[in-house]
Order: sequence, then structure tokens, then C-alpha cells
Amino acid sequence: MTPEEYVEEVLALVERIPPGRVMSYGAIADHLADRSGRESARLVGSIMARHGGGVPWHRVVNSAGRLPPGHEREARGRLLAEGAPLRGDRVDIRHAAWSPGQP
Repeated sequence: MTPEEYVEEVLALVERIPPGRVMSYGAIADHLADRSGRESARLVGSIMARHGGGVPWHRVVNSAGRLPPGHEREARGRLLAEGAPLRGDRVDIRHAAWSPGQP
């Protein structure tokens, strides 16, 4: 998979995350690892920072449920509007985590 194809795969996966649910950068990297040969949560974060404006970027958080850096306020508002469970300034990962194949 070329770097450009990987960017497209990351963005396509983020588009599939249902409202009120989230995936971590690492979960996205893990899901695509077999096909891409890449396993970097940092790379997913970099892709989201550069190319994620057209997808529901607010549904991608770190493994502890922290919201996208520099966009916490807007992400929090969007997630609350979608009914995502929050605990303080973080998403409750236990209840909001989504993976492909889940409804």
C-alpha cells in the first residue's frame, strides 16, 4: 500500500465511525496493519492533522480518551451532541469505543 493509499484508508475508516462512538489512533493503525504494513498511531495522528478536516475527526481520540489536541472544545461539543459518553474532559472509552464489524 502506498503512502497515499494509506491516507485514503485511514480517512475511509474514520468516515465509518458511527455518531457517538470513537476509535483511538492506535486502534485505527492496528485495524489497517495487516493490509498496510504500518502500525503507527503517530502516523494516524499526523494523517488526521493534515487531512482529517473532511471526515468526523472529533471521533478519533487517544487511547485514554483525550480529545484531539488543540481542538478539544469543538470536539467535546460535537461528541456531546452525538451522545458520546464523556468523563470530565475525556471520552469514556469503555462505552464509546467502536471497531469495524460492530453495529
